[in-house]
Amino acid sequence: MMNQAIEVLKQYFGYNHFRKGQEDVIKHILTGEDVVCIMPTGGGKSICYQVPAMVFPGVTIVISPLISLMKDQVDSLTEVGIPATYINSTLTVQEMNDRLYDLKAGKYKLLYVAPERLEAGLFAEVMDEMPISLIAVDEAHCISQWGHDFRPSYAKIGSIISRMKKKPVIAALTATATPKVQEDICEQLKINPNNSVKTGFQRENLSLSIVKGADKLSYMDSFLQQNREESGIIYATTRQDVEKIHERLSKKGYSVSKYHGGMRDIEREEQQQSFINDNNQIMIATTAFGMGIDKSNIRYIIHYQLPKNMEGYYQEAGRAGRDGLASKCILLYSAQDIRIQRFLIEQTSFDMDKQKQEIEKLQAMINFCHTEGCLEQYILQYFGEVHSEKCGRCSNCTDNRSMVDVTIETQKVLSCMIRMGEKFGKTMIAQVLTGSKSKKVIDFQLDKIKTYGLMKEKSAKEISDFMEFLISEQYIDVSLGSMPILKVANKGKEVLLGNVKVMRKEQMQVVSITEENGLFHFLRSIRKQLADQEKVPPFVVFSDETLRNISLLKPSTLEEFRQIKGIGDHKLKKYGETMIHSLNQYQSENEQEIQEVNTHNSLLKKTTSKKSVENSHLVTLELFQEGLDIKQIAKNRELNVQTIENHLLKCGEEARDINWNVFLSDEDHSKIMEVVNELGNSKLKPIKEALPSEISYFMIKIALMLNSRDTVKH
Repeated sequence: MMNQAIEVLKQYFGYNHFRKGQEDVIKHILTGEDVVCIMPTGGGKSICYQVPAMVFPGVTIVISPLISLMKDQVDSLTEVGIPATYINSTLTVQEMNDRLYDLKAGKYKLLYVAPERLEAGLFAEVMDEMPISLIAVDEAHCISQWGHDFRPSYAKIGSIISRMKKKPVIAALTATATPKVQEDICEQLKINPNNSVKTGFQRENLSLSIVKGADKLSYMDSFLQQNREESGIIYATTRQDVEKIHERLSKKGYSVSKYHGGMRDIEREEQQQSFINDNNQIMIATTAFGMGIDKSNIRYIIHYQLPKNMEGYYQEAGRAGRDGLASKCILLYSAQDIRIQRFLIEQTSFDMDKQKQEIEKLQAMINFCHTEGCLEQYILQYFGEVHSEKCGRCSNCTDNRSMVDVTIETQKVLSCMIRMGEKFGKTMIAQVLTGSKSKKVIDFQLDKIKTYGLMKEKSAKEISDFMEFLISEQYIDVSLGSMPILKVANKGKEVLLGNVKVMRKEQMQVVSITEENGLFHFLRSIRKQLADQEKVPPFVVFSDETLRNISLLKPSTLEEFRQIKGIGDHKLKKYGETMIHSLNQYQSENEQEIQEVNTHNSLLKKTTSKKSVENSHLVTLELFQEGLDIKQIAKNRELNVQTIENHLLKCGEEARDINWNVFLSDEDHSKIMEVVNELGNSKLKPIKEALPSEISYFMIKIALMLNSRDTVKH
């Protein structure tokens, strides 16, 4: 029968060979064995039941969760000459009856139905009258309460099949199933676990990236501009975000479709078809879009917010590059996303066990965003697959920042948690470590413990981000209740005992003027009042950038107010006195907080400009690589020129460990060697000796720069 299967593959699909795993699944089916097929999105699961359907006599029933998926599959099969149809709520009663009649007459080989349709008594009777050889349960993860998209109707499939007069072969297929979900599928459909074909979750053509802390809209604009001709999907959590992004990109001239549950069926169908047919290049959608979509030329997936679980994320990311070509999957992450997802979980999951399960899955997703290991390895491990090699493609694997020892910082955090009784969440711990005088900290007398203010040189956000890293690396455990409580994990206890070192990639310092700044939020409320009076949007009154500058500079006169970027004569006259009065009011009422903010900004500036002595030369190197000259770096870092030169020379002496060599023309190489030889008796001599045949690019720049400043003469 396998020869027949290969003939079907050639005749209808145009392939000479099956892909990895397909042949194994089809062999099970053709020999009458039930089978579970776990293949990544784009792996060719549909072929696994469509080919046997053409080999077997009678009809193959395909249980599919979405109407759009049924139509796409049927259209594709009809296009290659395979007789297929579907029955769902889009049909009239007469159309349904006609199709059922044609099915009994043997006109169709495949019938697509929703699981709910199987429960209808009349349809069950019709099924008993049809010669059904195979039942394919697509998106089989929906059968398990441990799956990311559980549907009660799927849980009834097993019992419905068991009542059939003649039991057909069962094939359960999914792209995303953890070991627990795989176990549930086998148990509920009574499939021997040994009859499981898994091709692995690895997608070698996908490059995964996590982007944290960026301005999402600006990042997205930049990415789309560089990939304007490519087709992609942007996933957003809410309908409002879909509409906002769709409107923004449409105004910028992009050909954009949108898809969410608030649209009419006919409108969603039109938008989806425009995208699938390449009339529109970009689809903006909630997660309601995409399950089973066969569009193969999707070059990128952007998640505008944190997905609620790993299964959903990887299924959505897997819609890129179904044709096997290189594609990008980018997740834009911010801490605000967590609050949104927790809120949605609490609003939609009323069963406490289910809610706990969803929060656990969300935490795994958060850990994914904060891990500094290979992103693909994390995913494979999540789905129960051991893979020792790093992918070499993801944003973590291609990140060349050096590792720094953060053991002492870790011990400070863990020690503080223990002294707080391990009964608080991330926010309170960060407040204690920064020495906050918030009401809750004082009420709980946490300002009296030894670790209070132990990390006051850091911002609360920096400490929160650091704790997320420690959680992702399993030094800290998180309770799964509605109010997450942090506890020191066993791995963390080893750190406290001095048995384990904690290493982390060096962090890029980002100065945020208004971070943890109550004044900024106060000014936003004043802006809103002014906007309401004028009946205009708040940003028309002042942009956020202008508000941030006001909160930083705190102008006390109209002349000072006029110097702020974004304040023209008209706004000065219209709003100047009101804003200065509001500033004076806030400062008189919040003197202590303002003093703390000023102290924090001063410390942050100092920390950012000088950093630690140990790695200070690497900070200088980062600025040098960005194109700043020595004088600019010295001014930026508040250091003298000689210190900056010494930093670069120290980097040069470490050049053997830096993989930045480039190819040079003979002429360029000669010029460089002349400079290096001229400086042969200077501090550059060790560099020349360390690099006898190749000169790294940044060392060339140093040599030329030092030479141009007549360093040798001095």
